Amino acid sequence: MIITLISDTHNKHKQITSDLPGGDILLHSGDLTSMGYEHEIREFCKWFNNIEGYTHKIFITGNHDWGFQNNVDKVKEILEFYSGITYLQDSEVKIKIGDEREIKIYGSPWQPEFNSWAFNLPKNGPGLMSKWESIPEDCDILLTHGPSFGILDTVEGRRHDNLGCELLSERLQVISPKIHLCGHIHTGYGYVRKGNTYHFNASVLNERYVYTQKPMTIDWNPETNELDFV
Repeated sequence: MIITLISDTHNKHKQITSDLPGGDILLHSGDLTSMGYEHEIREFCKWFNNIEGYTHKIFITGNHDWGFQNNVDKVKEILEFYSGITYLQDSEVKIKIGDEREIKIYGSPWQPEFNSWAFNLPKNGPGLMSKWESIPEDCDILLTHGPSFGILDTVEGRRHDNLGCELLSERLQVISPKIHLCGHIHTGYGYVRKGNTYHFNASVLNERYVYTQKPMTIDWNPETNELDFV
C-alpha cells in the first residue's frame, strides 16, 4: 500500500499540496495550526478533506492545536461536516486495502509537558504512562505527535540533547509497531529503522517554520513489513 507521511504543517498546508502524489493513505501527525483557533481548524479540515487521490486521510493533533482540547463540541461539529477524513485521539481505525490484510492505526496527541502547551502531561508521570499503555499491542501503525526518546528527537546545535519521551520509548519496545510516525521536533525530520519498527519524523517545516522538508511517501507491505520510498 502507498502511504504519504506528513506532520507540523502549522497553517501552511496549502504549500505542500503539489507534493502529495496520492495513494492509499495520507497520515498527518499533528500541529495542523498555529494556536488551534476555530478558523484555523476549519481551514485545515476543508483542505485535508478536499485533497484528491487518497482513499483514507487520517490525522492527530499536537501541542499547537488547542481547539481540539478546549473547544471539543465545536471541533466535533466541524469534523462531522467533513466525511472524508478521520481524526484519532487515543483511538484507532482499521483499514483494508485491496487484497492486503487489515491493518490497525492508532493515534495519540500527548507529549511530555513543555511550556504548558496543548495535550501536555507531566514528564514521566502516571498520566502519560496511562496514555501509552492504552496503545494496543496489535497496532500496525502508530501516530504520536512527539517522538520517542533517542529517535529523531534532536534540534540543530543540540544534537546531544534528546527531547523525546522516555515512557513512549519503553512502550514501543513492548508493542513494536511496524511504523511509528511523529513530528513535533522539526529538525528531527527523517527516517530510521530500529528492530521491527520504521520510525518517521515527517515534520515538513524547519525550525523557522519554512517549508523545506518534503512529505515522505512509501510503498509498504504490511504482511512482510518491507517498504520502499516512492
